[in-house]
Amino acid sequence: MREDFARLHPMMRRRFGVGVDAGYACVGTGTMREIRRGPWWARPFLRFGASRNIMFPESGTGVPFRIDNHAYIDDFGRETVTFVRTMDVRRGRRRRFDATMIYSAGRGRVVDYLGTHQHLAVDLDLSVTEGGGLRLVSGEQRFYEGPVAFRFPMLLSGRAYLSEHYDEARECYVIDLEVRNRLAGLLFGYRGEFTCEFPTEGDVPVSLKPAREERRE
Repeated sequence: MREDFARLHPMMRRRFGVGVDAGYACVGTGTMREIRRGPWWARPFLRFGASRNIMFPESGTGVPFRIDNHAYIDDFGRETVTFVRTMDVRRGRRRRFDATMIYSAGRGRVVDYLGTHQHLAVDLDLSVTEGGGLRLVSGEQRFYEGPVAFRFPMLLSGRAYLSEHYDEARECYVIDLEVRNRLAGLLFGYRGEFTCEFPTEGDVPVSLKPAREERRE
């Protein structure tokens, strides 16, 4: 984001200032007021995604959740930040939505690896809203698995639209995400509020790191 980072609300700068040199993590806890899913035929895809911690088929309201942002250097020497969202969708059922982000100098943008095995690499466009919030829109998606590598057709996938801001009156962060397909409409989404702690960073828990790291961006 370069100079645009300074336009973020101070609490947003603190939250997204997590990095190896910063020396702290960001751990948020709160409630998803609503988790939504798309039409019935999208559920098999969401179930498959849940096996790799990429979206999930459940919906609901008042869902407790946690988000973990930790910075580390991956096996390829890249500074990486975790975005691991854990949601207790119902009694005895916990779902995760995992992402690890790097800055790609070659692509000139943040690349978001999705899931436990970083099979999907997604370009992100980031911007600052008028009120100092963050706006994220996903772009091109690439699939990597062993020797297989191809650009994932957007007609068969979804584009993510995320907005997040800090509500000074309520002293909390407010987040809203929708994943939409050009033809089918909404596939998955959530909206909620959370507060954050900023603990001094030690060793990043292994459980928050991907099971496999992908060199290709």
